[in-house]
Amino acid sequence: MNRHEQESGASPVKEVFGKLADGTEIHRWSLENGGTRLKVLSYGGIVQSLEVPDAEGRYANVSLGFGTVEEYVADSPYFGALIGRYGNRLGEGRFTLDGTTYELSVNDGANSLHGGAGGFDKVVWEVEPFERDSEVGLYLTHTSADGDMGYPGTLDVKVTYTLTARGEWRVDYAATTDRATVVNLTNHVYWNLAGEGSGSVGDHRLTIAAGRYTPVDPGLIPTGEPAAVEGTPFDFRTGKPIAEDLRAADPQLLYAKGFDHNWVLDKGVTAEPEWAATLADPASGRTLTVSTTEPGLQFYSGNFLDGTLVGPSGRIYRQGDALCLETQHFPDSPNKPSYPSTVLRPGETYRSTTVHAFS
Repeated sequence: MNRHEQESGASPVKEVFGKLADGTEIHRWSLENGGTRLKVLSYGGIVQSLEVPDAEGRYANVSLGFGTVEEYVADSPYFGALIGRYGNRLGEGRFTLDGTTYELSVNDGANSLHGGAGGFDKVVWEVEPFERDSEVGLYLTHTSADGDMGYPGTLDVKVTYTLTARGEWRVDYAATTDRATVVNLTNHVYWNLAGEGSGSVGDHRLTIAAGRYTPVDPGLIPTGEPAAVEGTPFDFRTGKPIAEDLRAADPQLLYAKGFDHNWVLDKGVTAEPEWAATLADPASGRTLTVSTTEPGLQFYSGNFLDGTLVGPSGRIYRQGDALCLETQHFPDSPNKPSYPSTVLRPGETYRSTTVHAFS
Protein backbone atom coordinates (compact mmCIF):
# COMPACT_ATOMS: atom_id res chain seq x y z
CA MET A 1 0.00 0.00 0.00
CA ASN A 2 1.15 3.58 -0.60
CA ARG A 3 1.05 6.23 2.10
CA HIS A 4 -2.29 7.56 0.86
CA GLU A 5 -3.90 4.16 1.45
CA GLN A 6 -2.21 3.62 4.80
CA GLU A 7 -3.34 6.83 6.47
CA SER A 8 -7.02 7.66 6.14
CA GLY A 9 -8.70 10.73 7.55
CA ALA A 10 -9.35 11.10 11.26
CA SER A 11 -11.70 13.53 12.94
CA PRO A 12 -10.10 16.96 13.48
CA VAL A 13 -8.90 17.42 17.07
CA LYS A 14 -9.23 20.74 18.92
CA GLU A 15 -7.02 21.93 21.80
CA VAL A 16 -6.19 25.21 23.54
CA PHE A 17 -2.94 26.59 22.11
CA GLY A 18 -2.74 29.73 24.26
CA LYS A 19 -4.40 33.02 25.08
CA LEU A 20 -4.17 36.57 23.80
CA ALA A 21 -3.40 39.41 26.19
CA ASP A 22 -7.13 40.12 26.55
CA GLY A 23 -7.80 36.52 27.60
CA THR A 24 -9.17 35.28 24.26
CA GLU A 25 -8.45 31.56 23.89
CA ILE A 26 -6.63 30.53 20.75
CA HIS A 27 -7.30 26.99 19.58
CA ARG A 28 -5.19 24.63 17.52
CA TRP A 29 -6.86 22.12 15.24
CA SER A 30 -4.99 18.95 14.20
CA LEU A 31 -5.98 17.16 11.00
CA GLU A 32 -4.58 14.11 9.25
CA ASN A 33 -5.42 12.53 5.91
CA GLY A 34 -3.65 10.78 3.07
CA GLY A 35 -0.33 10.85 4.91
CA THR A 36 -0.35 14.62 5.53
CA ARG A 37 -0.62 16.10 9.03
CA LEU A 38 -1.81 19.68 9.42
CA LYS A 39 -2.09 21.94 12.48
CA VAL A 40 -4.03 25.20 12.19
CA LEU A 41 -4.56 28.05 14.66
CA SER A 42 -7.73 30.09 15.07
CA TYR A 43 -5.43 33.13 15.34
CA GLY A 44 -4.74 34.32 11.80
CA GLY A 45 -5.89 31.00 10.30
CA ILE A 46 -2.23 30.14 10.71
CA VAL A 47 -0.75 26.87 9.47
CA GLN A 48 1.40 26.21 12.53
CA SER A 49 2.72 22.89 11.23
CA LEU A 50 2.44 20.78 8.07
CA GLU A 51 4.12 17.39 8.21
CA VAL A 52 4.77 15.11 5.25
CA PRO A 53 7.09 12.09 4.87
CA ASP A 54 10.35 12.05 2.95
CA ALA A 55 11.43 9.40 0.47
CA GLU A 56 12.14 7.01 3.38
CA GLY A 57 8.79 7.67 5.08
CA ARG A 58 10.25 9.91 7.80
CA TYR A 59 8.01 12.80 8.79
CA ALA A 60 9.09 16.43 9.18
CA ASN A 61 7.31 19.74 9.56
CA VAL A 62 8.01 21.56 6.27
CA SER A 63 6.56 24.95 7.29
CA LEU A 64 8.18 27.65 9.43
CA GLY A 65 6.41 28.96 12.51
CA PHE A 66 6.45 29.36 16.28
CA GLY A 67 5.64 27.29 19.33
CA THR A 68 3.54 29.89 21.19
CA VAL A 69 0.78 32.40 20.53
CA GLU A 70 2.88 35.14 22.10
CA GLU A 71 5.55 34.77 19.43
CA TYR A 72 3.02 34.99 16.60
CA VAL A 73 1.52 38.15 18.12
CA ALA A 74 4.86 39.80 18.88
CA ASP A 75 6.92 39.44 15.74
CA SER A 76 5.70 37.12 13.00
CA PRO A 77 6.63 37.78 9.35
CA TYR A 78 3.21 36.29 8.41
CA PHE A 79 4.31 32.70 9.12
CA GLY A 80 1.58 30.41 7.73
CA ALA A 81 -1.11 33.09 7.94
CA LEU A 82 -4.23 33.89 5.97
CA ILE A 83 -3.67 37.20 4.16
CA GLY A 84 -6.30 39.87 3.44
CA ARG A 85 -8.04 41.99 2.59
CA TYR A 86 -5.39 42.55 -0.04
CA GLY A 87 -2.44 40.20 -0.34
CA ASN A 88 0.86 41.83 -1.28
CA ARG A 89 1.46 45.58 -1.68
CA LEU A 90 -0.67 48.57 -2.62
CA GLY A 91 1.45 51.57 -3.59
CA GLU A 92 1.29 54.59 -1.27
CA GLY A 93 -1.40 52.80 0.73
CA ARG A 94 -4.29 53.94 -1.43
CA PHE A 95 -6.48 53.13 -4.39
CA THR A 96 -9.34 54.80 -6.27
CA LEU A 97 -12.58 52.97 -7.02
CA ASP A 98 -15.67 54.47 -8.73
CA GLY A 99 -14.22 57.95 -8.28
CA THR A 100 -13.49 57.65 -4.55
CA THR A 101 -9.95 57.41 -3.20
CA TYR A 102 -9.50 55.15 -0.16
CA GLU A 103 -6.59 55.70 2.25
CA LEU A 104 -5.41 52.42 3.76
CA SER A 105 -3.34 51.31 6.75
CA VAL A 106 0.31 51.90 5.80
CA ASN A 107 2.71 49.34 7.28
CA ASP A 108 5.52 48.84 4.73
CA GLY A 109 7.34 52.11 4.21
CA ALA A 110 4.91 54.26 2.22
CA ASN A 111 2.87 51.22 1.17
CA SER A 112 0.14 48.98 2.54
CA LEU A 113 1.23 45.34 2.81
CA HIS A 114 -1.00 42.27 3.27
CA GLY A 115 -4.09 44.20 4.36
CA GLY A 116 -2.37 46.67 6.69
CA ALA A 117 -1.32 46.68 10.32
CA GLY A 118 -4.43 44.78 11.40
CA GLY A 119 -4.85 42.40 8.47
CA PHE A 120 -6.51 38.98 8.45
CA ASP A 121 -3.29 37.44 9.79
CA LYS A 122 -4.01 39.11 13.15
CA VAL A 123 -7.72 38.35 13.63
CA VAL A 124 -9.27 35.41 15.49
CA TRP A 125 -11.21 33.33 12.97
CA GLU A 126 -14.30 31.29 13.71
CA VAL A 127 -13.40 27.66 12.98
CA GLU A 128 -15.68 24.69 12.34
CA PRO A 129 -14.39 21.19 11.49
CA PHE A 130 -15.92 18.92 8.86
CA GLU A 131 -15.66 15.39 7.55
CA ARG A 132 -17.14 14.42 4.20
CA ASP A 133 -16.60 11.37 2.03
CA SER A 134 -12.83 10.80 2.21
CA GLU A 135 -11.91 14.38 3.18
CA VAL A 136 -11.38 16.26 6.44
CA GLY A 137 -11.04 19.97 6.94
CA LEU A 138 -11.91 23.26 8.55
CA TYR A 139 -14.22 26.13 7.68
CA LEU A 140 -12.72 29.46 8.77
CA THR A 141 -14.99 32.52 8.72
CA HIS A 142 -14.52 36.20 9.50
CA THR A 143 -16.47 39.41 8.90
CA SER A 144 -14.37 42.48 8.14
CA ALA A 145 -16.32 45.66 8.93
CA ASP A 146 -16.82 48.52 6.50
CA GLY A 147 -13.76 50.76 6.85
CA ASP A 148 -11.53 48.04 8.32
CA MET A 149 -7.91 49.13 7.59
CA GLY A 150 -9.44 51.73 5.24
CA TYR A 151 -11.20 49.28 2.92
CA PRO A 152 -14.81 49.96 1.88
CA GLY A 153 -17.65 47.49 2.41
CA THR A 154 -18.50 44.85 4.99
CA LEU A 155 -16.67 41.78 3.73
CA ASP A 156 -17.86 38.29 4.72
CA VAL A 157 -15.03 35.81 4.22
CA LYS A 158 -15.05 32.00 4.26
CA VAL A 159 -11.86 30.01 3.79
CA THR A 160 -11.93 26.22 3.59
CA TYR A 161 -8.86 24.16 4.43
CA THR A 162 -9.23 20.58 3.15
CA LEU A 163 -6.96 17.55 3.45
CA THR A 164 -7.87 15.17 0.65
CA ALA A 165 -7.53 11.40 0.58
CA ARG A 166 -4.34 11.89 -1.43
CA GLY A 167 -2.81 14.12 1.23
CA GLU A 168 -3.31 17.34 -0.71
CA TRP A 169 -3.87 20.57 1.20
CA ARG A 170 -6.57 22.49 -0.66
CA VAL A 171 -7.50 26.09 0.15
CA ASP A 172 -10.79 27.53 -1.12
CA TYR A 173 -11.45 31.24 -0.58
CA ALA A 174 -14.85 32.92 -0.87
CA ALA A 175 -16.02 36.44 -0.03
CA THR A 176 -19.01 38.75 -0.50
CA THR A 177 -19.41 42.47 0.10
CA ASP A 178 -22.18 45.05 0.55
CA ARG A 179 -20.16 47.82 -1.15
CA ALA A 180 -17.75 47.84 -4.08
CA THR A 181 -14.28 46.97 -2.79
CA VAL A 182 -11.06 45.18 -3.75
CA VAL A 183 -10.06 41.70 -2.56
CA ASN A 184 -6.94 39.57 -2.98
CA LEU A 185 -6.67 36.65 -0.53
CA THR A 186 -3.76 34.24 -0.13
CA ASN A 187 -1.80 32.19 2.39
CA HIS A 188 1.74 32.88 3.56
CA VAL A 189 3.32 29.50 4.40
CA TYR A 190 7.12 29.55 4.47
CA TRP A 191 8.29 26.26 2.94
CA ASN A 192 11.42 24.26 3.69
CA LEU A 193 10.94 20.76 2.31
CA ALA A 194 14.01 19.49 4.19
CA GLY A 195 12.24 20.37 7.44
CA GLU A 196 11.69 23.48 9.53
CA GLY A 197 14.94 24.69 11.10
CA SER A 198 17.14 22.58 8.80
CA GLY A 199 18.90 25.52 7.15
CA SER A 200 19.02 27.04 3.67
CA VAL A 201 16.63 26.15 0.84
CA GLY A 202 19.22 27.24 -1.72
CA ASP A 203 19.43 23.72 -3.17
CA HIS A 204 15.64 23.37 -3.53
CA ARG A 205 14.77 23.22 -7.22
CA LEU A 206 11.93 25.52 -8.31
CA THR A 207 9.94 25.50 -11.53
CA ILE A 208 7.43 28.29 -12.29
CA ALA A 209 5.04 28.11 -15.26
CA ALA A 210 5.52 31.73 -16.24
CA GLY A 211 7.26 33.48 -19.12
CA ARG A 212 6.78 36.94 -17.59
CA TYR A 213 7.05 38.70 -14.25
CA THR A 214 6.26 42.18 -12.94
CA PRO A 215 9.42 44.26 -12.31
CA VAL A 216 9.28 46.52 -9.23
CA ASP A 217 10.57 49.89 -8.04
CA PRO A 218 12.76 50.23 -4.90
CA GLY A 219 9.57 50.08 -2.77
CA LEU A 220 8.72 46.70 -4.40
CA ILE A 221 5.67 48.13 -6.20
CA PRO A 222 5.26 46.90 -9.82
CA THR A 223 6.41 49.56 -12.27
CA GLY A 224 3.87 48.67 -14.97
CA GLU A 225 3.71 46.15 -17.76
CA PRO A 226 5.15 42.63 -17.23
CA ALA A 227 8.60 41.80 -18.60
CA ALA A 228 9.90 38.60 -20.17
CA VAL A 229 11.88 36.30 -17.88
CA GLU A 230 14.04 35.02 -20.73
CA GLY A 231 17.69 35.88 -20.23
CA THR A 232 17.14 37.06 -16.65
CA PRO A 233 17.52 35.50 -13.17
CA PHE A 234 13.71 35.30 -13.13
CA ASP A 235 13.53 32.46 -15.65
CA PHE A 236 12.36 29.37 -13.73
CA ARG A 237 10.48 27.81 -16.65
CA THR A 238 12.67 24.70 -16.85
CA GLY A 239 13.51 24.57 -13.15
CA LYS A 240 16.70 25.46 -11.30
CA PRO A 241 18.09 25.63 -7.75
CA ILE A 242 17.00 28.71 -5.79
CA ALA A 243 20.64 29.69 -5.19
CA GLU A 244 21.68 29.51 -8.84
CA ASP A 245 20.89 33.15 -9.68
CA LEU A 246 20.06 34.48 -6.21
CA ARG A 247 23.22 36.62 -6.06
CA ALA A 248 23.18 37.79 -9.68
CA ALA A 249 23.99 41.48 -10.15
CA ASP A 250 20.47 42.42 -11.20
CA PRO A 251 18.87 45.67 -9.94
CA GLN A 252 15.62 43.81 -9.29
CA LEU A 253 17.37 41.42 -6.90
CA LEU A 254 19.10 44.34 -5.18
CA TYR A 255 15.77 46.07 -4.53
CA ALA A 256 14.30 42.99 -2.86
CA LYS A 257 17.52 41.52 -1.37
CA GLY A 258 16.66 38.43 -3.39
CA PHE A 259 13.47 37.25 -5.05
CA ASP A 260 10.27 38.94 -3.88
CA HIS A 261 8.35 39.32 -7.13
CA ASN A 262 5.11 38.39 -8.85
CA TRP A 263 5.27 35.93 -11.74
CA VAL A 264 2.55 36.22 -14.42
CA LEU A 265 1.39 32.65 -14.80
CA ASP A 266 1.07 31.52 -18.41
CA LYS A 267 -2.36 30.02 -17.73
CA GLY A 268 -3.97 33.27 -16.53
CA VAL A 269 -7.16 33.20 -14.45
CA THR A 270 -8.78 29.75 -14.65
CA ALA A 271 -12.07 28.27 -13.44
CA GLU A 272 -10.29 25.27 -11.91
CA PRO A 273 -6.82 25.01 -10.35
CA GLU A 274 -4.07 24.53 -12.93
CA TRP A 275 -0.36 23.90 -12.43
CA ALA A 276 1.65 26.97 -11.37
CA ALA A 277 4.87 25.76 -9.76
CA THR A 278 6.83 22.75 -8.48
CA LEU A 279 9.33 22.82 -5.63
CA ALA A 280 11.63 19.84 -5.02
CA ASP A 281 14.20 19.11 -2.32
CA PRO A 282 16.80 16.65 -3.67
CA ALA A 283 18.06 15.70 -0.19
CA SER A 284 14.75 14.54 1.30
CA GLY A 285 13.01 13.59 -1.93
CA ARG A 286 9.99 15.71 -0.98
CA THR A 287 8.19 17.57 -3.77
CA LEU A 288 5.47 20.23 -3.55
CA THR A 289 3.28 20.97 -6.58
CA VAL A 290 1.13 24.12 -6.49
CA SER A 291 -1.98 24.48 -8.66
CA THR A 292 -4.26 27.51 -8.59
CA THR A 293 -7.06 29.44 -10.23
CA GLU A 294 -5.09 32.68 -9.69
CA PRO A 295 -3.16 34.54 -12.45
CA GLY A 296 -0.08 35.31 -10.35
CA LEU A 297 2.46 33.74 -8.01
CA GLN A 298 4.63 35.69 -5.57
CA PHE A 299 7.92 33.87 -5.05
CA TYR A 300 9.67 35.23 -1.95
CA SER A 301 13.07 33.76 -1.07
CA GLY A 302 13.00 34.49 2.66
CA ASN A 303 15.22 37.57 2.30
CA PHE A 304 14.22 39.25 5.55
CA LEU A 305 14.71 36.31 7.90
CA ASP A 306 17.55 37.76 9.95
CA GLY A 307 18.46 35.26 12.66
CA THR A 308 16.29 36.88 15.34
CA LEU A 309 13.39 34.36 15.21
CA VAL A 310 13.41 30.84 16.67
CA GLY A 311 11.14 28.04 15.43
CA PRO A 312 9.50 25.20 17.36
CA SER A 313 12.59 23.05 16.60
CA GLY A 314 14.61 25.42 18.78
CA ARG A 315 16.68 26.53 15.78
CA ILE A 316 16.97 30.09 14.52
CA TYR A 317 15.78 31.18 11.09
CA ARG A 318 18.34 32.90 8.88
CA GLN A 319 18.06 34.54 5.47
CA GLY A 320 17.09 32.00 2.82
CA ASP A 321 15.98 29.29 5.28
CA ALA A 322 12.54 29.08 3.62
CA LEU A 323 10.56 30.42 0.69
CA CYS A 324 6.98 31.45 -0.02
CA LEU A 325 4.83 30.66 -3.07
CA GLU A 326 1.82 32.93 -2.66
CA THR A 327 -0.91 32.48 -5.27
CA GLN A 328 -2.58 35.80 -5.99
CA HIS A 329 -3.76 38.54 -8.27
CA PHE A 330 -0.97 40.98 -8.99
CA PRO A 331 0.39 43.51 -6.46
CA ASP A 332 -1.03 47.04 -6.82
CA SER A 333 -3.69 45.83 -9.29
CA PRO A 334 -6.25 48.46 -8.15
CA ASN A 335 -3.78 51.12 -9.31
CA LYS A 336 -2.87 49.34 -12.54
CA PRO A 337 -5.89 49.24 -14.92
CA SER A 338 -4.11 46.86 -17.31
CA TYR A 339 -3.79 44.17 -14.62
CA PRO A 340 -6.54 41.57 -13.98
CA SER A 341 -9.22 43.22 -11.85
CA THR A 342 -9.52 42.64 -8.10
CA VAL A 343 -12.80 44.58 -7.76
CA LEU A 344 -15.67 42.85 -5.96
CA ARG A 345 -19.19 44.28 -6.09
CA PRO A 346 -22.41 43.54 -4.20
CA GLY A 347 -24.14 40.45 -5.61
CA GLU A 348 -20.85 38.90 -6.72
CA THR A 349 -18.81 36.22 -4.93
CA TYR A 350 -15.02 36.29 -4.87
CA ARG A 351 -13.66 32.77 -5.35
CA SER A 352 -10.12 31.43 -5.48
CA THR A 353 -8.64 27.96 -5.04
CA THR A 354 -5.10 26.71 -4.52
CA VAL A 355 -4.05 23.07 -4.15
CA HIS A 356 -0.76 21.93 -2.59
CA ALA A 357 0.14 18.36 -3.55
CA PHE A 358 3.01 16.49 -1.87
CA SER A 359 5.02 13.53 -3.11
